[in-house]
Amino acid sequence: MIKEIVAMIRPVHRESHDAHVDSSHDELHELVEVHLHRIDQRYTPGRQAVVELLATSGRPLSISDIAHAIPDVPRSSAYRHLSDLQVAGVVRRIAANDEFARFELAEDLTHHHHHLLCSSCGRVIDVTPTSDFERTVSAMVDELARQQGFRATSHALDVIGHCAACQET
Repeated sequence: MIKEIVAMIRPVHRESHDAHVDSSHDELHELVEVHLHRIDQRYTPGRQAVVELLATSGRPLSISDIAHAIPDVPRSSAYRHLSDLQVAGVVRRIAANDEFARFELAEDLTHHHHHLLCSSCGRVIDVTPTSDFERTVSAMVDELARQQGFRATSHALDVIGHCAACQET
């Protein structure tokens, strides 16, 4: 059964998916501005730069990645931007098995996906499951939740292991 489940997962190719960010970066920025307005925050140029980077990166980014890609935004400001964007529901924090958190746009601005986390190098690989996989996982999550008297509203699956490069070393 594991092989069948693995066959239902494919890596995310952000260029080809039909997420909100693909329709228009202007639309993305308008959505982010609305999210920030809800928590009485402005959509500053620094926040815009962080959102644009996350929208185009194709993978979750660490604060070091962000600082390297946007040197005009001080690291301390990038931390504050990410924190505010996370509170606004624009950014999701991913805790990998290394010391660095990574950040990506929230799924309601992109698309539903899961992660493969390398416990050796910390690499985070986005994967988009097939509809069959999602139905199976959703049913399992609903059953687990039901058994505990819990009502699940969404799920995120992080699989921990070793990426191809780390398996070779």
